[in-house]
Amino acid sequence: MQHGTFRKLALLVSMVTLAAFLGACKKQVAAPPPAPPPVPPAAKPTVTLNASPASINSGDTATLSWSSTDATDLDIEPGVGKVAPQGSTPVTPTETTSYTITATGSGGSATASASVQVAAAAPPAAPPAAQPNISDLFDQNVKDAFFDLDKSDLRDDARAALTADAEFLRSYPDVKVSIEGHCDERGSEEYNLGLGQRRADAVKNYLVSLGISGDRMTTMSWGKEHPFCGEHNEDCWQQNRRGHFVMVK
Repeated sequence: MQHGTFRKLALLVSMVTLAAFLGACKKQVAAPPPAPPPVPPAAKPTVTLNASPASINSGDTATLSWSSTDATDLDIEPGVGKVAPQGSTPVTPTETTSYTITATGSGGSATASASVQVAAAAPPAAPPAAQPNISDLFDQNVKDAFFDLDKSDLRDDARAALTADAEFLRSYPDVKVSIEGHCDERGSEEYNLGLGQRRADAVKNYLVSLGISGDRMTTMSWGKEHPFCGEHNEDCWQQNRRGHFVMVK
């Protein structure tokens, strides 16, 4: 009886001891660590691009300026290439051009654009026309007075020519002239020298009547020497009957 009781008591003590041991072990097991917070996504890059001035003439220069955030690689096209995260660079487009910058980072990419308007180049100005000198102007504007056969009085066409000559001489008051009297080949040398002188004097007197100072004009006669035309017909003779102007240098 005592022996059985002792065994029951030993068994009970063993069970209590085991329970206590298991409880102690359970208390010593550590709780698992909390889960780490989720990693936030990388920021998406931003980028800006400006052109100044936005409009230029052909051959002039504009400046591109840019800035960015969260970008590790930036590229400007056309023609510029890789650039720093912010900065500026000159460009000289030959025609209207739209520039685009692409910014790339771990969060993606972004773009921005700016245009430079290029005005067409004006055609080169024509060089100024060479101004004729006074000798050229004289030759272009001063016309001879023509006469009838054996006459020294002025015809209507001669008066019209001399009126225009007077306008030129008034416009250029420093110009002085010699008036030569010429005749055709018919008649004696002596007669034609006298006739040529009367023709030269008639031209001078008419210009004086139009207000041109006589001090600016001299007269002489070549008679039938130094003809303007050497043929022997009326058309040629008419060319030789004249009061001819020579500018005095």
